Amino acid sequence: MKIFETQQRNRQWSEEERLVLDQVERLTRDLIAPNAERYDQSGEFPWENIRALNDLGANMMFVPEAFGGAPMSYRLYLEVVKTISEACASTGIIYATTFHGMKPLIDMGNDEQRARLLPRIAEGGLGALAITEPNAGSDATGMTTSFTPDGDSIVVQGGKTFISNGDVADLILLFGKWSEIDDSKKSISVLVFEKETPGFEVVRLEDKMGHRGASTAAIAFNACRVPRANLLGNPGDGLPILLTSLNKSRPSVAAHALGIARAAFSDMVGYMNERVQSGRRIIDFQANQFTVADLASELAMTECWLDYVATLIESGGKDFGLEASIAKMRASDLAMRMSLEAVQMHGGYGYCKDYRVERLMRDAKITQIWEGTNQVHRQLIGRSFAKK
Repeated sequence: MKIFETQQRNRQWSEEERLVLDQVERLTRDLIAPNAERYDQSGEFPWENIRALNDLGANMMFVPEAFGGAPMSYRLYLEVVKTISEACASTGIIYATTFHGMKPLIDMGNDEQRARLLPRIAEGGLGALAITEPNAGSDATGMTTSFTPDGDSIVVQGGKTFISNGDVADLILLFGKWSEIDDSKKSISVLVFEKETPGFEVVRLEDKMGHRGASTAAIAFNACRVPRANLLGNPGDGLPILLTSLNKSRPSVAAHALGIARAAFSDMVGYMNERVQSGRRIIDFQANQFTVADLASELAMTECWLDYVATLIESGGKDFGLEASIAKMRASDLAMRMSLEAVQMHGGYGYCKDYRVERLMRDAKITQIWEGTNQVHRQLIGRSFAKK
């Protein structure tokens, strides 16, 4: 583990950033990690963890100061997501999802919208991002949720599925199609939906393989009237906003996946140093050392790439979509491989719920699916090399 300790020391956090990380690490050690197994088994939403994060002001990290926040660097935000997710993947994705849903409002909302809506997020409110529908997954242009203008209101009709935080979010960044624009791409629009709006319905909560403490909901909008003032940009601005927002949420999902990978690597190496077979620790078998070497190298390099992507974003870069795709794809593939190898190294014990690696393997799988399947990311990256 020395290489990772050295890598972490050389990341040069400021004194203020180090203080934040120390507080988050203490919270994950004392509360979030000990609660993780219980929330996984019960499927209960981890409100105790969320309240504790709110007490630290975790949401304030990405909300502008003018609207109640205390903004820190994007790189620090990613490290916080990793740290929380290493302790409890469910809590990590709940926290990250609020960022995913609210970052477009922060970056592209007008001052009136931000002044009216963001303080509740800074104070600890939850956010969600609602894009996916039963027939509109990777292809967002297939969505059918409609936005119909009616005076100072927008009437929302339709439904979304697989929405993280969908049942608990105070604010939902909702994508739909403007009824007066007859084009599958140009009609896509986006608004901020407030959960207390009449006609909003939680249809069901999914019973999932992993991330069992994080809620995933099918939600419906039954002629919901939303103030036109909640529309981000103009009608038809939704697709550019969507693509821009994904470029900042995908590194966040990569950080979440790396938290799972860190946990799996730590558990695997710890067990391999203790478990003895045929008179030797299983870490002492050369084939096992090769596996550990490959995984450690991939983890170290993926961490560096994510820092690089964070630097691109913080420097004000605009064209980093492919870099974000690489981060998401490699981190999530690593989380899956790392957790599989961790289970394998534990032998039969790894298949039992007595050991955390069993949960980590279940948690890892979805990281290859959400925020764009890894097949989609490979296509995006691969076709970028095709000559025009």
